[in-house]
Amino acid sequence: MTAARLTGAERQDALPALTATGWQVLADRDAIRKVWKFRSFSDAWGFMSRVALACEKANHHPEWRNVYNIVDVTLVTHDCDGLSALDLALAQKMDRLAGAATVLGPDDPLVCACQTR
Repeated sequence: MTAARLTGAERQDALPALTATGWQVLADRDAIRKVWKFRSFSDAWGFMSRVALACEKANHHPEWRNVYNIVDVTLVTHDCDGLSALDLALAQKMDRLAGAATVLGPDDPLVCACQTR
């Protein structure tokens, strides 16, 4: 079964709560992005491991990048080439699993802890 793209009403209902927590709606594609800064590489990797288990269970996987203590995530459902309810659910799960990590905004430099020593 292919996931369906969010309707306009579904977007209006869901996206404000996600953007309030730091998710950014991308201008160049129908996707959302969030960047977390963790205390250490181990904390970042632990987060990614917990998310990976949730992704496997949901059969829905993020586009992500990790550099030391930074985890940069983009969510999009490739089956429908846009945002779906799967992305919303995974974003909420990731927010819960991130704990006390710092959310970096679009203007924050992506500087990992290894570069500040």
